[in-house]
Amino acid sequence: MEVYEAIQTRLTVRQFKPDAVPDDVVMKLLRAGQWAPSSRNLQPWHFIVVRDRDMLKQIGAVATSGSFVADAPTAIAIAMDNADRAELDAGRALQQMELVAWDEGLGTCFVGLRVEEQNRKVKELLGIPEGMELITILPFGYRDEKLRRTRRPREALSGIAHDERFGQAYPEG
Repeated sequence: MEVYEAIQTRLTVRQFKPDAVPDDVVMKLLRAGQWAPSSRNLQPWHFIVVRDRDMLKQIGAVATSGSFVADAPTAIAIAMDNADRAELDAGRALQQMELVAWDEGLGTCFVGLRVEEQNRKVKELLGIPEGMELITILPFGYRDEKLRRTRRPREALSGIAHDERFGQAYPEG
């Protein structure tokens, strides 16, 4: 699959087949995150791979916006260590992981842990040191093609792309 095709076809997936994600595919996901660009090339990320069913269920019970983690065969938590721009750098890594996952037939939906108590609890479950920032949990699993939905419409490019100055539509064509 070409990168542009992956970008155009990738969907958010919250339901997964129970099939395990093979080690070589998990390694591809980790390498995709590892090779993401970061501010000042600090590479401040740590990726915690979670496959233990009980742990995934515990995380799903804590993360109210991401209870579907409990049903994923694998998840990767992204924690940042002394990052200048933690959310930006983590976002770049997770986007690359999402695209590789899609190419491998997997789906994901990043889980935000913005509620402080939930974030603290998941950090505790995963043994993430207090000084690090937990940004997200990415559940990964093979997507069920029967559940695949159509892509939501995108905003018209003429309303979001500007030519030289804000308000001057970038010419489509």
